[in-house]
Amino acid sequence: MFDEILSDEEKLIRDRVRAFVRDKVDREMIIAMDSKKKEYPYEFIKAAANDNLLGMRFPKKYGGRGLGWVSEMVALEEIGVLGIALGCAFSLPSIVGEAINKFGTETQKNEYLLPTLKGKKICGEGLTEPRGGSDFFGTNTTAVKRNDTFIINGEKRFVAGGIGADYFLIYAKTDFSAKPHESLSAFIVERDMGVKVEEEYELMGCRGMGAARIVMKDVEVPESNLVGALNDGNSIFNTMMVPERLTSAAGPIGMGRASLEIAVRYADKREAFGRPIKSYEGISFKVADCMTQLDAARGLVYRAAKKADTGEWCRKEVSQAKVFATEAGFMAVHEAMQILGGIGYTDVYPLERLYRDARLATIWTGSNEVQRLIIQNEVFKEILSEDRSEKRDVELDTPGAHKAKEKVYSEDPRKHYPK
Repeated sequence: MFDEILSDEEKLIRDRVRAFVRDKVDREMIIAMDSKKKEYPYEFIKAAANDNLLGMRFPKKYGGRGLGWVSEMVALEEIGVLGIALGCAFSLPSIVGEAINKFGTETQKNEYLLPTLKGKKICGEGLTEPRGGSDFFGTNTTAVKRNDTFIINGEKRFVAGGIGADYFLIYAKTDFSAKPHESLSAFIVERDMGVKVEEEYELMGCRGMGAARIVMKDVEVPESNLVGALNDGNSIFNTMMVPERLTSAAGPIGMGRASLEIAVRYADKREAFGRPIKSYEGISFKVADCMTQLDAARGLVYRAAKKADTGEWCRKEVSQAKVFATEAGFMAVHEAMQILGGIGYTDVYPLERLYRDARLATIWTGSNEVQRLIIQNEVFKEILSEDRSEKRDVELDTPGAHKAKEKVYSEDPRKHYPK
């Protein structure tokens, strides 16, 4: 599985996480989460922390391993085999930790990031509000400065860890006259500061992650809990969207892979009309198509991860990975269930749970429709900026030449086609 492009260190991480999934995750816990008998997988977080698997990209002095993004993607695929809830629990320290590690003070890193990666504190994030999902900068949550504290009022919806987290990264409007992208700030808000759970959601999948609507009414947050600069929430949000969407991309590959492995073994043993069903193209072509899609998804995810490691702008690559991988993962689960037929629709196999889980991946962390908007925006900017740069070069080299070029384009567009 892509061994040819993984480093030895990345292969070791994959094998270690695979062993962790196999040997140290209680299957009864997963069943209890899915049957709504368990609200949050505390023991899973502690077990992962004990194996030093949380937030592996972060510096060692804060509890990480100082590794790259590809290592984390390799780990997330293996965790994804367990379903989206545990994938989310595994990802949150990386997502919230990104904001604290890049924008937080040394005190914040020691008081929040370090204990989070050690499994001693549970984190959550507050992004979505009832008035809008992907309209992040239209938030109605406010934070008003009063002496050396901020008074926060508002509510956040679909907060994973709404029940279970010790603290939340909350975005709130702090400049009421500025443009939306210049009006928000990020805060670390502890549950004990006054965060209340207004509603726990009954979800189709992703159960056992304590997804809830939380409310903050006159919650006093010390100024020292402001993350980054005042009114610079835009920078923090865009930085967090890299781990938010990359982790969302890698997990479904694991779900799809696990489902396909079940389907392949089933098709090898199940007979119909006197021969194994794997011998029928109606079955075998599904396997071929799904595996091709999963491998392509893995390639996009690793590519985006490698670009993220450079620190370069990678918004397009991350969104491409999120769209393609979540849809490929869901399709693999869907087709695996089709291969198993009726028995796949029961809880004899985990496919029905993975099916419910995989459906969420195309919706959260920015719906795939929003990702496509991002991709097309980036593509237009890239190509048109190249055109403008080329036009500028012509203008500098040969005065008036660009006008002739533009005239050619308008008279015969075919001459502008790539050869």
